[in-house]
Amino acid sequence: MKKSAFVTREQAEEITKAYPTPFHIYDERGIRENARRLKKAFSWNQGYKEFFAVKAAPNPFLLGILKEEGCGCDCSSYTELMLSDAAGVQGENIMFSSNETPAEEYALAAALGATINLDDITHIDFLEQTLGSLPKTLSCRFNPGGYFAMGTEIMDNPGDAKYGFTREQMFEGFRILKAKGVENFGIHAFLASNTVSNEYYPTLARQLFELAVELQRDTGAHIAFINLSGGIGIPYKPDQEANDIQVIGEGVRKVYEELLVPAGMGDVAIYTELGRFMTGPYGHLITKVIHEKHTHKEYLGVDACAVNLMRPAMYGAYHHITVLGKEEEVCDHQYDVVGSLCENNDKFAIDRMLPKTEIGDYLAIHDTGAHGFSMGYNYNGKLRSAELLLREDGSVKLIRRAETPRDYFATFDGFEVYDRLFPGERREAERENQG
Repeated sequence: MKKSAFVTREQAEEITKAYPTPFHIYDERGIRENARRLKKAFSWNQGYKEFFAVKAAPNPFLLGILKEEGCGCDCSSYTELMLSDAAGVQGENIMFSSNETPAEEYALAAALGATINLDDITHIDFLEQTLGSLPKTLSCRFNPGGYFAMGTEIMDNPGDAKYGFTREQMFEGFRILKAKGVENFGIHAFLASNTVSNEYYPTLARQLFELAVELQRDTGAHIAFINLSGGIGIPYKPDQEANDIQVIGEGVRKVYEELLVPAGMGDVAIYTELGRFMTGPYGHLITKVIHEKHTHKEYLGVDACAVNLMRPAMYGAYHHITVLGKEEEVCDHQYDVVGSLCENNDKFAIDRMLPKTEIGDYLAIHDTGAHGFSMGYNYNGKLRSAELLLREDGSVKLIRRAETPRDYFATFDGFEVYDRLFPGERREAERENQG
């Protein structure tokens, strides 16, 4: 598929008059249209709900857009719960899935009315001790072990993952929970990441639906929902074909009608927890070329670095790059596109073929709408960038300001070093007190 940027050189030049590079920018129209496609693909299931994986793009403005499109939030930490609540997503519209969970996180999830998804059988007692009693609705995360395969292709290795109940523990856990008064049960599993295949969800659904039928038959537990979690990926490379969510939804429907309906379980709701699929393609990291280096290789030095997008450095991941304004030029120059960190893996691209690129050119690094800004960090004292929203009417809105040195040093407030860093701040406070 062709990779086209949703901003132009002219737009980038206009935006940078107010917001200097680097910055992440998100396409509101693309996010909304994608959410509607997903909802339509699973409209056959009356209880269907998408719980957006907050970890992918933890910004209240983006959560608000998805809330308007009928999505809830999938949270995995205290602050993600706080963020969802602040964005107006509450109660059963929050799914809390975490592991090695501190008591205070379970307590907040329960206080918000979130549906809790347990990661381990020992967490049953831990949750009961934390809350005093168990919620009437609980979910359990399933890990079948071994390898997860589709046909002859190995997709992932659940047996090596730290998450979830074994099959035997699922049955034991459901019996324990039912005896303790839990009335409604959910099943959850995440067995492969970033799959670019229309068969992943239907294959996963078959495993979970078969398990659900057995669990309800053998334990008497009422299965209220089955959560297919995430795993539907995006085509980072131009030669990859995108998933067809309508085909995926239809594939799940067929398995649902084959397995659950005959078992008298035609009222089971289907949930998903997509992150990358929902927002990934609808984000760009916009950065400016500020240096050229001609040594053993040709380098383009940009004003972004791995703290703004760590996937290439961490995973060797491919992110497509468009040189704005040169989309129609021949890609006949080979570059490493690099940032300024004191790490040799701080490279957005290695031996990438691009058009002739010069200092002052703007680059759009694609598919940063998920696990882009959210995975940022402050190594080398680098500061996180701003986040912007390209609205449907073409205007641009700031949805997170860029960090400043004061943000970086904020946790030293109250220490003497902070006063040395920002001496004027204390003098200003003293003048206010005197006044």
